[in-house]
Amino acid sequence: MTSFKWFNSFLKKHSLKMVVGLIIITVVSVMSVINPKVSGFVVDRVIMGKEYRFLWPCMAILLGVSVFREGFQYLAQMLFERSSQGVLFDMRDAVYRKLLREDFTFYNNNRTGDLMSRQTGDMDAVRHFVAFVIYNVFRNLIWLFSAVVMIFFVNVKLALMFVVVLPISAFFVYKQMMAVGPAFAGVRQCFSSLNAYVQEHIAANRVVRAFAKEGFEFNRFEKENAAFRASEINASKIWQKYVPIFEFLGTVINVILMIYGGYLTIKGEMTMGDFVTVNGYLWMLTNPLRMLGWLINDVMRFKASIDKIYKTFTAEPDIKLPEHPVEKQHIEGTVEFDHVNYSTHGEEILKDICFKVEKGHSVGILGNTGSGKTTVMNLLCRFYDVTSGHVYVDGTDVREMNMYNLRENIGMAMQDVFLFSDTIEGNIAYGDPDCPFEKVEAVAKLADADGFIREMPEGYDTMVGERGVGLSGGQKQRISLARALLKDPPIIILDDTTSAVDMETETQIQTALKSVAANRTLFVIAYRISSVKDCDQILVMNDGKIIERGTHADLVKAGGYYASVYQHQYGNTEEEVPGSEGGN
Repeated sequence: MTSFKWFNSFLKKHSLKMVVGLIIITVVSVMSVINPKVSGFVVDRVIMGKEYRFLWPCMAILLGVSVFREGFQYLAQMLFERSSQGVLFDMRDAVYRKLLREDFTFYNNNRTGDLMSRQTGDMDAVRHFVAFVIYNVFRNLIWLFSAVVMIFFVNVKLALMFVVVLPISAFFVYKQMMAVGPAFAGVRQCFSSLNAYVQEHIAANRVVRAFAKEGFEFNRFEKENAAFRASEINASKIWQKYVPIFEFLGTVINVILMIYGGYLTIKGEMTMGDFVTVNGYLWMLTNPLRMLGWLINDVMRFKASIDKIYKTFTAEPDIKLPEHPVEKQHIEGTVEFDHVNYSTHGEEILKDICFKVEKGHSVGILGNTGSGKTTVMNLLCRFYDVTSGHVYVDGTDVREMNMYNLRENIGMAMQDVFLFSDTIEGNIAYGDPDCPFEKVEAVAKLADADGFIREMPEGYDTMVGERGVGLSGGQKQRISLARALLKDPPIIILDDTTSAVDMETETQIQTALKSVAANRTLFVIAYRISSVKDCDQILVMNDGKIIERGTHADLVKAGGYYASVYQHQYGNTEEEVPGSEGGN
């Protein structure tokens, strides 16, 4: 399917309104030939022939046709505008749904601002095409054809002189389309780049201010802005070269009428009324010629936009549902990694990862930055697929499962906490928006968030700024933890969830978690020994491999990497970890 066929699939839904609109435009445009004909009749019969009885009927016809035309033209424009809004709504909805189905790899390779420009500027070019361009192209073609036919009826010689101009116009139309198409593709690309830059750096304004880099960022913005301006100017130079040509061809038609039409009238081959009639049809010839440059511009702008939207829409995710997925509405929580390897962009991230966790057990994963801890959990949630090996949940390979069912059964408090611009209650209840407030309050208490929430001016109804602006790192982590717990999932993943809270708060959270983790599989990814010490099994990772595994006591006794980290964090391997009670 090409981008135009894809676009047409949305247009078809509104085809009835479009067809009715085109029929109205056809009737209204064809009726444009009436007034010049009546004007010629008035000149020949009323003014020259002094048959004054025809004056008022002719005036009534002129007025009536004008009122009819304008009224139905308004109706046609409304039909096209409604169609354009309908197409825009359906297309934007389809593209957004597709964006929601894309995987992590897609978002890693596409900037947010780029994707936003598909849904804003490019979509508006589509709306303009349906509402204005289709309507005007069709109307101008009807005018052109009707005028040529009617002039042939008046005088064949004069009509042939006008027709000579049309092939010349067609040649320049082709030249402009070939030149301006790539230029508008460049414009859309520069617009996307500018949009992406602005979005990213407005979101990062606190970082910019913290480093006092306002001047530096302004200079970078000027470069992006200048590139966009240059692309627009480059495109405008092309159509500015051709618009005067079409204006000139329109003037040539006027000159032909004045010289050759006047000559034919003087010779008696045309009456003065015929001359006036042809002069009335002239605007139906010249207006399409003068509009050609602008309409071609709009058509090519639309083409560049629909191509970019279609490219985004047709990007296939790497992670797909299997043809016949295993449906599991509720899973027990047994997880097994069987000789799992994962590579991306030629880099080996995970190497021969093997472990098994039974339902109701907990696993701590410890390791330095870049050791592959979070990647292990991303494979479990099937945000990425293994390069080789298998990840099983309840004995079923996750690649064979309905991944939406899988993810609904996993509660994940992510390392990079994202909070929506919503109330605190709305953020916590994101996984189950219709749950009662008591459930929100209960999980907030488990995450030790209820206290600071109630101290806020509007409590749970306090609006959270974009990405949680206005909250501390620890507060955001606790809200994220509450959001994960609210799903009441059989598998819970806590990815560095308590790194921004103090030791006392961490201890309170861990104590509360014991009551909810009894019948659930719990994964704790952390840098702190205190976060993983009580887990049934601890995996120590380095360079994508599991280098140690066992309980806290076993690993300390082994004297390896884990024991070294323990000693560095607490100074003495014989000391008990602060706030720990031992055991699970």
